[in-house]
Amino acid sequence: MSELHVVTGAFGFTGKHVARRLLDAGISVRTLTGHPDRSSDVRNAIEVRPLQFTDIRRLASDLEGARVLYNTYWVRFAHGRTTYDSAVANSLAFIRAAQEAGVERIVHVSITSPDEKSPLGYFRGKAGVERAIRESSLSHAILRPAVLFGDEGILINNIAWLLRRFPLFVVPRSGEYRLQPIFVEDLAELMVAQGKRDDNSTTDAIGPETFTFNELVTLVGRIVKSRARVVHLPPTLALRLSQIIGVMRRDVILTREEVDGLLADLLVTESAPTGGTKLSEWMTAHRESLGRRYQSELARHF
Repeated sequence: MSELHVVTGAFGFTGKHVARRLLDAGISVRTLTGHPDRSSDVRNAIEVRPLQFTDIRRLASDLEGARVLYNTYWVRFAHGRTTYDSAVANSLAFIRAAQEAGVERIVHVSITSPDEKSPLGYFRGKAGVERAIRESSLSHAILRPAVLFGDEGILINNIAWLLRRFPLFVVPRSGEYRLQPIFVEDLAELMVAQGKRDDNSTTDAIGPETFTFNELVTLVGRIVKSRARVVHLPPTLALRLSQIIGVMRRDVILTREEVDGLLADLLVTESAPTGGTKLSEWMTAHRESLGRRYQSELARHF
């Protein structure tokens, strides 16, 4: 019987690429997912169980038999009863359940520049979960991506969508803050490689290109042949305008925390690249489809 690994959200953006690689390697895959009825090309090849955090014993049972847990669970922003605090509490329950179930190793997706003293709940919460993992009995690999891009990526696609459809594209403040996008398949490959190890590590998961936000928007605009004019506005005004579009799309385009994280340069590191795929080349190859359809965060997760 083949070894069993558990992947959270194997029908989602990152999890599906991890699941495919594990299946190709002959590893049995179980997913814990908040969307157990979602269609997927890997659905019939893996075991599906609903992800719930209220019953630790049941959660431990759902993890039982697995050697490695690949954890992508988090929330991009607070919505309804879902908050960063609840995401931290759920993650801590997950870690406890993994220990009770006898899981040997966790490969955990975090974020660049986590800080338990950060005023930003996203980065503060991520840091708290990292500490809990390090203090657990689990062998661990913590991966810290900045921004992901790929076939169902939201940020890059929706920048292109806005540039295709509106005469103006609003950038908060100077636009000189930086980010280092990594291809989702490069991240998945790194996660599976880390699943084979047994040493503890923390790694910045970043691609080979670094962009200022201005450079990124200009590049996307050139690739999709946008005629939109880029304007720089105070963050509060830029956020208000994004909220208007968000109401139109019944989605959240941008949050204050995301703006503050960008302005604080939290999506860039001094580490060497761990992914080899260039965003510039990927966008050029996908220029015809990039930004043709809006990708909704609320529709995908809520």
